[in-house]
Amino acid sequence: MTVPGSVPDSPSLDTTLASLPLDGERTLPEVDSRYIWLQVLGQFGVFLAFITPVAISLSVRVQELAPGREEYLGYITGSGALAVMLAAPLLGTLSDRTRTRIGKRRPFMIGGVIVGIVALILMALAPSVFLLGTGWILAQLGWGTTLANLQISTADRLPESQRGKVAGLTGFATQVAPVVGVILSGGLVGNSLLLFLVPGAIGVVLVAAFVMFVHENDTRGAVFPENLTVRNTFARYTYNPLQYPDYSLNWLARFLFYLGIAFNTTFTAFFYADRLDMTLGQVAGVMGTLGVGSIVAVTAGALSGGFMSDKFGQRKIFILVGASLFAVGVLTQAYSDGLPPLVVGSLIAALGIGMFSAVDQALLLDVLPERELEAGRFMGITGFATSIPQAVGPFVAPLLLAIGSSGDAKNYPLLFTVAAGVTLLGGFAVMQIRSVR
Repeated sequence: MTVPGSVPDSPSLDTTLASLPLDGERTLPEVDSRYIWLQVLGQFGVFLAFITPVAISLSVRVQELAPGREEYLGYITGSGALAVMLAAPLLGTLSDRTRTRIGKRRPFMIGGVIVGIVALILMALAPSVFLLGTGWILAQLGWGTTLANLQISTADRLPESQRGKVAGLTGFATQVAPVVGVILSGGLVGNSLLLFLVPGAIGVVLVAAFVMFVHENDTRGAVFPENLTVRNTFARYTYNPLQYPDYSLNWLARFLFYLGIAFNTTFTAFFYADRLDMTLGQVAGVMGTLGVGSIVAVTAGALSGGFMSDKFGQRKIFILVGASLFAVGVLTQAYSDGLPPLVVGSLIAALGIGMFSAVDQALLLDVLPERELEAGRFMGITGFATSIPQAVGPFVAPLLLAIGSSGDAKNYPLLFTVAAGVTLLGGFAVMQIRSVR
């Protein structure tokens, strides 16, 4: 099987590497600008295709199918997130072991896009909430698999000197994509099919460009230490943290940082209403305005952190700075008594999120274990570090709010202080990594 635009295959490097013991990571050559921009556009397209439904399309369809039952939206989105979390290491392992003429990542990008676009059509035409939810789970699995393999491709291809830059650019693209999606959706709300398919079609085109013009080595001759069985496949959902201490520290840092974000964001609307003495309806307008500013701040943090970490050959200090900025921003919000400090705190926190996320993504590629044979597996395991906090945080946060509170009052300062604390712990955990500066 061939793909238009592919460069003729040479003897597979993956084949050679898969059959030889690994004494260390091979030195990767720098990629050209075409790869970088196709990667950025590919991730932009995927986010446009499956984040737009979360922002607009799913809400419209839930309202059409079950008026007044907004809770169904939570059930649907939660089910999709759970499906992706559980499937990611398995799909990553299968990607690592795929043997085709066009490589091991591109088949999963193609399959993911096909499943994703069919799922969008199902959601657009679904006559019931159940089928809408089924479509969303399939969309998450399809587009999520495509996104995962785009990201795994960066582990396969990017040398250390370019990882921060690309992480910053993709971070920028994934921040902008939902905004573009909302703008596109504004004129399509009256047509459910177009509401889902227009963002999806753009995603298909941009991913197709990556698949067609980014060459990947033939993996048909790859040899692996053992065959996959049901038992050892599911054993790959775990690993020995002591065997890969730097990867484990990065996993822990990411977990703590995203737990802090979950604590901070779960009750943001209620916190703003409490501090500003507004109704939730009034707060929505304030948060919408802050959201625009936060996108700018996150983008600034991602681009500056990513580019500077490559320029100076330093990752850990920028991650610590990002965690510290987030902590300062959250504490500024926690002890504010009016709108100006809330705005300042929100923007500082967003700047920290952008810097931490981009540079930590580059650091992940630096410390990723078994890059040649099991990059997909470990990228999937890394996903647990962000998905578990998003699931656990909303359950723990109410317990913190209740400590020392009376009546209807909530202890937001404690919740936000704990959020700042766990985030800083994440930053300090990264500083213990030894193999990367």
